[in-house]
Amino acid sequence: MNTATTTSTSSVEAGQAPYLSVNNIEVIYDHVILVLKGVSLQVPKGKIVALLGANGAGKSTTLKSISNLLGAERGDVTKGNIEFKGIQIESLTPNDLVKRGVIQVMEGRHCFGHLTIEENLLTGAYTRRISRAELKESLDKVYHYFPRLKERRTSQAGYTSGGEQQMCAIGRALMAKPEMILLDEPSMGLAPQIVEEIFEIVKDLNVKEQVSFLLAEQNTMVALRYSDFGYIMENGRIVMEGEASYLANNEDVKEFYLGLSGEDKKSFRDVKHYRRRKRWLS
Repeated sequence: MNTATTTSTSSVEAGQAPYLSVNNIEVIYDHVILVLKGVSLQVPKGKIVALLGANGAGKSTTLKSISNLLGAERGDVTKGNIEFKGIQIESLTPNDLVKRGVIQVMEGRHCFGHLTIEENLLTGAYTRRISRAELKESLDKVYHYFPRLKERRTSQAGYTSGGEQQMCAIGRALMAKPEMILLDEPSMGLAPQIVEEIFEIVKDLNVKEQVSFLLAEQNTMVALRYSDFGYIMENGRIVMEGEASYLANNEDVKEFYLGLSGEDKKSFRDVKHYRRRKRWLS
Protein backbone atom coordinates (compact mmCIF):
# COMPACT_ATOMS: atom_id res chain seq x y z
CA MET A 1 0.00 0.00 0.00
CA ASN A 2 1.13 3.54 -0.74
CA THR A 3 2.92 5.08 2.22
CA ALA A 4 0.85 8.24 1.79
CA THR A 5 -2.27 6.26 2.51
CA THR A 6 -3.80 6.77 5.94
CA THR A 7 -3.91 3.61 8.04
CA SER A 8 -5.23 3.33 11.54
CA THR A 9 -4.56 -0.13 12.83
CA SER A 10 -3.34 -3.49 11.65
CA SER A 11 -5.99 -5.23 9.56
CA VAL A 12 -5.74 -8.35 11.66
CA GLU A 13 -6.07 -8.25 15.40
CA ALA A 14 -2.97 -9.21 17.35
CA GLY A 15 -2.61 -12.95 17.63
CA GLN A 16 -5.44 -13.66 15.19
CA ALA A 17 -4.34 -15.25 11.92
CA PRO A 18 -6.18 -14.14 8.77
CA TYR A 19 -8.85 -16.55 7.59
CA LEU A 20 -8.74 -15.08 4.11
CA SER A 21 -5.62 -13.31 2.86
CA VAL A 22 -5.27 -11.44 -0.44
CA ASN A 23 -1.62 -10.64 -1.02
CA ASN A 24 -0.58 -7.91 -3.46
CA ILE A 25 -2.68 -9.11 -6.39
CA GLU A 26 -2.87 -7.55 -9.83
CA VAL A 27 -5.71 -8.31 -12.24
CA ILE A 28 -5.68 -7.77 -15.98
CA TYR A 29 -8.66 -8.03 -18.34
CA ASP A 30 -8.22 -9.06 -21.98
CA HIS A 31 -4.43 -9.32 -21.44
CA VAL A 32 -4.25 -5.52 -21.60
CA ILE A 33 -6.41 -3.62 -19.08
CA LEU A 34 -4.87 -3.39 -15.60
CA VAL A 35 -7.77 -3.23 -13.12
CA LEU A 36 -6.31 -4.13 -9.71
CA LYS A 37 -2.92 -2.71 -8.76
CA GLY A 38 -1.33 -4.47 -5.81
CA VAL A 39 -4.42 -5.10 -3.68
CA SER A 40 -3.85 -6.67 -0.25
CA LEU A 41 -6.48 -7.33 2.40
CA GLN A 42 -7.26 -9.78 5.18
CA VAL A 43 -10.42 -11.16 6.74
CA PRO A 44 -10.07 -12.70 10.22
CA LYS A 45 -12.27 -15.65 11.15
CA GLY A 46 -15.72 -14.70 12.39
CA LYS A 47 -15.47 -11.05 11.30
CA ILE A 48 -17.31 -8.79 8.87
CA VAL A 49 -14.94 -6.80 6.65
CA ALA A 50 -16.23 -4.10 4.32
CA LEU A 51 -14.65 -3.26 0.97
CA LEU A 52 -15.80 0.27 0.17
CA GLY A 53 -15.48 2.61 -2.75
CA ALA A 54 -17.26 4.24 -5.65
CA ASN A 55 -18.59 2.40 -8.67
CA GLY A 56 -15.66 1.17 -10.78
CA ALA A 57 -13.12 1.23 -7.94
CA GLY A 58 -12.41 -2.51 -8.28
CA LYS A 59 -14.52 -3.98 -5.47
CA SER A 60 -16.39 -6.57 -7.54
CA THR A 61 -13.21 -7.54 -9.38
CA THR A 62 -11.53 -8.17 -6.02
CA LEU A 63 -14.36 -10.48 -4.94
CA LYS A 64 -14.32 -12.33 -8.27
CA SER A 65 -10.56 -12.77 -7.92
CA ILE A 66 -11.15 -14.56 -4.62
CA SER A 67 -14.03 -16.71 -5.91
CA ASN A 68 -12.17 -17.46 -9.18
CA LEU A 69 -14.98 -16.14 -11.38
CA LEU A 70 -12.71 -13.83 -13.39
CA GLY A 71 -12.21 -16.35 -16.17
CA ALA A 72 -15.78 -15.86 -17.40
CA GLU A 73 -14.95 -12.18 -17.99
CA ARG A 74 -11.53 -12.79 -19.58
CA GLY A 75 -9.73 -11.65 -16.47
CA ASP A 76 -6.61 -13.09 -14.83
CA VAL A 77 -4.73 -12.67 -11.58
CA THR A 78 -1.24 -11.99 -12.93
CA LYS A 79 0.58 -11.22 -9.70
CA GLY A 80 0.31 -12.05 -6.00
CA ASN A 81 -1.65 -14.84 -4.33
CA ILE A 82 -4.83 -15.54 -2.38
CA GLU A 83 -4.99 -17.84 0.65
CA PHE A 84 -7.92 -19.30 2.57
CA LYS A 85 -7.09 -21.05 5.84
CA GLY A 86 -3.41 -21.06 4.85
CA ILE A 87 -3.93 -22.74 1.45
CA GLN A 88 -3.47 -20.95 -1.88
CA ILE A 89 -6.80 -21.01 -3.73
CA GLU A 90 -6.28 -19.01 -6.93
CA SER A 91 -5.81 -22.19 -8.98
CA LEU A 92 -8.98 -23.89 -7.68
CA THR A 93 -12.24 -23.98 -9.61
CA PRO A 94 -15.27 -22.04 -8.28
CA ASN A 95 -16.87 -25.42 -7.57
CA ASP A 96 -13.91 -26.50 -5.43
CA LEU A 97 -14.05 -23.21 -3.55
CA VAL A 98 -17.72 -23.68 -2.73
CA LYS A 99 -16.89 -27.12 -1.33
CA ARG A 100 -14.19 -25.50 0.82
CA GLY A 101 -16.73 -23.02 2.16
CA VAL A 102 -16.06 -19.86 0.11
CA ILE A 103 -19.19 -18.61 -1.66
CA GLN A 104 -19.96 -15.41 -3.54
CA VAL A 105 -23.36 -13.74 -3.66
CA MET A 106 -23.21 -11.85 -6.94
CA GLU A 107 -24.17 -8.25 -7.54
CA GLY A 108 -27.71 -8.09 -8.89
CA ARG A 109 -28.91 -11.20 -7.00
CA HIS A 110 -28.98 -13.58 -10.03
CA CYS A 111 -31.87 -15.72 -8.79
CA PHE A 112 -33.42 -18.20 -11.22
CA GLY A 113 -36.56 -16.29 -12.13
CA HIS A 114 -38.52 -19.31 -13.41
CA LEU A 115 -37.90 -21.33 -10.22
CA THR A 116 -39.73 -20.88 -6.94
CA ILE A 117 -37.99 -19.39 -3.93
CA GLU A 118 -37.61 -22.83 -2.37
CA GLU A 119 -36.25 -24.36 -5.58
CA ASN A 120 -33.70 -21.53 -5.74
CA LEU A 121 -32.64 -22.27 -2.17
CA LEU A 122 -32.27 -25.98 -2.88
CA THR A 123 -29.82 -25.28 -5.73
CA GLY A 124 -27.46 -23.89 -3.09
CA ALA A 125 -27.03 -27.36 -1.58
CA TYR A 126 -26.11 -28.94 -4.93
CA THR A 127 -22.43 -29.48 -4.03
CA ARG A 128 -23.25 -31.12 -0.69
CA ARG A 129 -23.76 -34.88 -0.34
CA ILE A 130 -26.44 -34.83 2.34
CA SER A 131 -29.57 -36.75 3.31
CA ARG A 132 -33.13 -35.46 2.98
CA ALA A 133 -33.21 -34.85 6.72
CA GLU A 134 -30.06 -32.71 6.56
CA LEU A 135 -31.44 -30.86 3.56
CA LYS A 136 -34.64 -30.07 5.45
CA GLU A 137 -32.61 -28.93 8.45
CA SER A 138 -30.61 -26.54 6.26
CA LEU A 139 -33.80 -25.24 4.65
CA ASP A 140 -35.42 -24.68 8.05
CA LYS A 141 -32.35 -22.74 9.16
CA VAL A 142 -32.65 -20.43 6.14
CA TYR A 143 -36.35 -19.91 6.86
CA HIS A 144 -35.48 -19.13 10.48
CA TYR A 145 -33.23 -16.25 9.41
CA PHE A 146 -35.44 -15.23 6.48
CA PRO A 147 -39.08 -15.76 7.59
CA ARG A 148 -40.25 -13.72 4.61
CA LEU A 149 -38.84 -16.40 2.28
CA LYS A 150 -40.91 -19.06 4.03
CA GLU A 151 -44.05 -17.06 3.29
CA ARG A 152 -43.05 -16.74 -0.39
CA ARG A 153 -41.47 -20.19 -0.82
CA THR A 154 -43.89 -21.27 -3.58
CA SER A 155 -43.67 -17.97 -5.50
CA GLN A 156 -41.56 -17.72 -8.64
CA ALA A 157 -38.43 -15.76 -7.78
CA GLY A 158 -38.84 -13.55 -10.82
CA TYR A 159 -42.10 -12.19 -9.40
CA THR A 160 -40.76 -11.32 -5.95
CA SER A 161 -39.38 -7.97 -4.79
CA GLY A 162 -35.73 -6.95 -5.00
CA GLY A 163 -35.37 -7.35 -1.25
CA GLU A 164 -36.83 -10.85 -1.32
CA GLN A 165 -34.53 -11.80 -4.19
CA GLN A 166 -31.52 -10.53 -2.23
CA MET A 167 -32.63 -12.59 0.77
CA CYS A 168 -33.05 -15.58 -1.53
CA ALA A 169 -29.51 -15.12 -2.91
CA ILE A 170 -28.02 -14.98 0.60
CA GLY A 171 -30.20 -17.90 1.73
CA ARG A 172 -29.06 -19.93 -1.28
CA ALA A 173 -25.44 -19.30 -0.26
CA LEU A 174 -26.29 -20.35 3.29
CA MET A 175 -27.60 -23.68 2.00
CA ALA A 176 -24.05 -24.58 0.95
CA LYS A 177 -22.94 -24.34 4.61
CA PRO A 178 -20.36 -21.61 3.99
CA GLU A 179 -17.51 -20.47 6.19
CA MET A 180 -16.90 -17.30 4.18
CA ILE A 181 -19.46 -15.35 2.14
CA LEU A 182 -18.36 -12.75 -0.41
CA LEU A 183 -21.30 -10.36 -0.60
CA ASP A 184 -21.33 -7.99 -3.58
CA GLU A 185 -23.42 -4.80 -3.33
CA PRO A 186 -26.24 -6.21 -1.15
CA SER A 187 -27.94 -2.81 -0.88
CA MET A 188 -28.12 -2.07 -4.60
CA GLY A 189 -31.57 -0.92 -5.70
CA LEU A 190 -33.22 -1.61 -2.35
CA ALA A 191 -35.27 0.63 -0.07
CA PRO A 192 -33.41 1.82 3.06
CA GLN A 193 -35.58 -0.21 5.46
CA ILE A 194 -34.94 -3.39 3.45
CA VAL A 195 -31.20 -2.65 3.43
CA GLU A 196 -31.25 -2.37 7.23
CA GLU A 197 -33.19 -5.64 7.50
CA ILE A 198 -30.69 -7.49 5.30
CA PHE A 199 -27.67 -6.13 7.16
CA GLU A 200 -29.26 -7.10 10.48
CA ILE A 201 -29.60 -10.66 9.17
CA VAL A 202 -25.98 -10.63 7.95
CA LYS A 203 -24.84 -9.56 11.42
CA ASP A 204 -27.04 -12.27 12.96
CA LEU A 205 -25.49 -14.94 10.71
CA ASN A 206 -22.03 -13.69 11.60
CA VAL A 207 -22.64 -13.86 15.34
CA LYS A 208 -24.75 -17.02 15.59
CA GLU A 209 -23.38 -19.13 12.73
CA GLN A 210 -19.80 -17.78 12.80
CA VAL A 211 -19.89 -17.06 9.07
CA SER A 212 -17.21 -14.57 8.02
CA PHE A 213 -18.18 -11.90 5.50
CA LEU A 214 -16.28 -9.81 2.99
CA LEU A 215 -18.80 -7.37 1.59
CA ALA A 216 -18.30 -4.94 -1.28
CA GLU A 217 -20.55 -1.95 -0.80
CA GLN A 218 -21.05 1.63 -1.99
CA ASN A 219 -23.33 2.45 0.94
CA THR A 220 -20.44 3.40 3.22
CA MET A 221 -22.49 4.56 6.20
CA VAL A 222 -24.51 1.36 6.55
CA ALA A 223 -21.59 -0.96 5.76
CA LEU A 224 -19.34 0.58 8.43
CA ARG A 225 -22.10 0.38 11.02
CA TYR A 226 -22.29 -3.41 10.67
CA SER A 227 -18.63 -4.19 9.92
CA ASP A 228 -15.64 -4.81 12.18
CA PHE A 229 -13.03 -3.54 9.75
CA GLY A 230 -12.98 -1.68 6.46
CA TYR A 231 -10.88 -1.08 3.36
CA ILE A 232 -11.47 1.77 0.93
CA MET A 233 -10.65 1.35 -2.76
CA GLU A 234 -9.94 3.95 -5.42
CA ASN A 235 -8.89 3.17 -9.00
CA GLY A 236 -7.90 -0.43 -8.28
CA ARG A 237 -5.92 0.30 -5.11
CA ILE A 238 -6.53 0.14 -1.38
CA VAL A 239 -6.13 3.76 -0.28
CA MET A 240 -7.24 3.52 3.34
CA GLU A 241 -7.97 0.86 5.94
CA GLY A 242 -8.91 0.70 9.59
CA GLU A 243 -11.40 -0.34 12.23
CA ALA A 244 -14.96 0.44 11.13
CA SER A 245 -15.42 2.96 13.93
CA TYR A 246 -12.21 4.77 12.93
CA LEU A 247 -13.23 5.02 9.27
CA ALA A 248 -16.74 6.19 10.15
CA ASN A 249 -15.24 9.12 12.08
CA ASN A 250 -12.39 9.90 9.68
CA GLU A 251 -12.71 13.36 8.09
CA ASP A 252 -11.54 12.20 4.65
CA VAL A 253 -14.07 9.36 4.61
CA LYS A 254 -16.85 11.64 5.81
CA GLU A 255 -16.05 14.13 3.09
CA PHE A 256 -15.51 11.83 0.12
CA TYR A 257 -18.01 9.05 0.86
CA LEU A 258 -20.59 10.29 3.33
CA GLY A 259 -21.03 13.80 1.94
CA LEU A 260 -20.17 15.32 5.32
CA SER A 261 -17.46 17.76 6.23
CA GLY A 262 -16.31 19.49 9.38
CA GLU A 263 -15.05 22.43 7.32
CA ASP A 264 -17.18 25.13 5.71
CA LYS A 265 -16.36 24.39 2.08
CA LYS A 266 -18.05 26.27 -0.72
CA SER A 267 -17.18 23.95 -3.58
CA PHE A 268 -16.48 20.28 -4.22
CA ARG A 269 -13.47 21.49 -6.23
CA ASP A 270 -11.96 23.28 -3.25
CA VAL A 271 -8.17 23.34 -3.70
CA LYS A 272 -7.31 21.76 -0.34
CA HIS A 273 -9.92 19.06 -0.90
CA TYR A 274 -8.49 18.27 -4.35
CA ARG A 275 -4.91 18.13 -3.10
CA ARG A 276 -5.84 15.74 -0.31
CA ARG A 277 -7.67 13.46 -2.73
CA LYS A 278 -4.73 13.59 -5.14
CA ARG A 279 -2.42 12.59 -2.28
CA TRP A 280 -4.53 9.44 -1.77
CA LEU A 281 -4.14 8.37 -5.37
CA SER A 282 -0.48 9.29 -5.89
